[in-house]
Amino acid sequence: MLIMSLAFILLLLLGVPIAFVMGISSVAYIFSSSNFELFGTAPLRIFQGVQNFGLLAIPLFVFVGELMNSGGITTRLIRFANVVIGHFRGGLAYVNVATNVFLASILGSANAQTAMMSRVMVPAMEKEGYKKEFSSALTVSSALLGPIIPPSLVFIIYGVISETSITKMFLAGIIPGILLAVGIMILIYIASIRENFPKSERATVGKIREAFLSVFPALIIPIIILIGILSGVFTATESAAAAALVAFIVGFFIYRELKLKELPKILLNTAMNTAIVTFIFSMAGLSSWVLAFERVPNEVAEFLVNISDNPIIFLLLLNIILFITGMFIDGIPAMIILVPILLPVAMNLGIDPVHFGIIVSINLTIGLITPPVGTALFIATSIGGIRMETLARTLIPFIFVAYLMLLIITYVPSITLLIPNLFG
Repeated sequence: MLIMSLAFILLLLLGVPIAFVMGISSVAYIFSSSNFELFGTAPLRIFQGVQNFGLLAIPLFVFVGELMNSGGITTRLIRFANVVIGHFRGGLAYVNVATNVFLASILGSANAQTAMMSRVMVPAMEKEGYKKEFSSALTVSSALLGPIIPPSLVFIIYGVISETSITKMFLAGIIPGILLAVGIMILIYIASIRENFPKSERATVGKIREAFLSVFPALIIPIIILIGILSGVFTATESAAAAALVAFIVGFFIYRELKLKELPKILLNTAMNTAIVTFIFSMAGLSSWVLAFERVPNEVAEFLVNISDNPIIFLLLLNIILFITGMFIDGIPAMIILVPILLPVAMNLGIDPVHFGIIVSINLTIGLITPPVGTALFIATSIGGIRMETLARTLIPFIFVAYLMLLIITYVPSITLLIPNLFG
């Protein structure tokens, strides 16, 4: 086991992609143990890592995002939000958050929203007189709503790993996502008073009606997803297929901005992004099998219980572990590695697996904007043309607000479980 741990840490420090890290370190363990019969079972474990129906939702939701980008849906969402709330002081900053809420109800990816909104909102806010560092920090922190407000790729992956209902995870993310959005808006309000942010003229009723009619077809997508899941008409995976169909109809037939010649590129991007996640899952299947073979989850569980069997202390330790992990490993690989180890301990302490999943998902999502390895940070700096150090420093109050909301969600389970319990 020592050889596997050393190989894992060394490869991680060398910047090797996490899928290769898990695969190579697992093979190193088999060689070091001289138990070569394990190689006969390894291919089966790799295949089992991706043999789950819930994973089918991932390429479908990625496909939805690609269709939205090319179909003119995003720009209409921004225009509608600006017409409705742009007249408040700091209105464009509120528009940034509101648009991310809309996009989160369709895309489910923080990195996708960071890339999309950094191209659109940061230049628009700069033009209105906002500082680039604040605009970039607000954009990247608002993009955290992507994996929290359903549908969410992170929730799908957690549901697959933990065998928890993905539908319940979707329902559980609604209030925490709104809570985080409110926290960011309060921060904007404080900053708008201190910095005297600009505001635009109040839109007329006619302009509001025109903007709403323009964006209404796009709003059908999240409505179909939520109503379909809540009513039981289709599963979370089937909702992704329905959303993809509606996104295509809206972009091609209604807005007429989606062109058939763009479909090959859209499908290629979808396939590439899906292949990355699938490869990570297959290598995680091998790595998890090796860890289970060595009884690592059992030893970690015994260690944590020996520290304290108090759920409050455990949740505090959990958030600390996840915070440190999220600084160095992306959310999805970290979840694949840690959830099989930590979830059994949480359940033994009486913590609901849905509540546990929300805590893990939000904590690791915040890791996307914490240095040194926050992928959303790299996306924002490369697109926005801002230094990493400057952006990281400006993000400090946003990170503080995000973790404050996380602590509230951690120790008030009813915030997470209210809606899932209402729908049985």
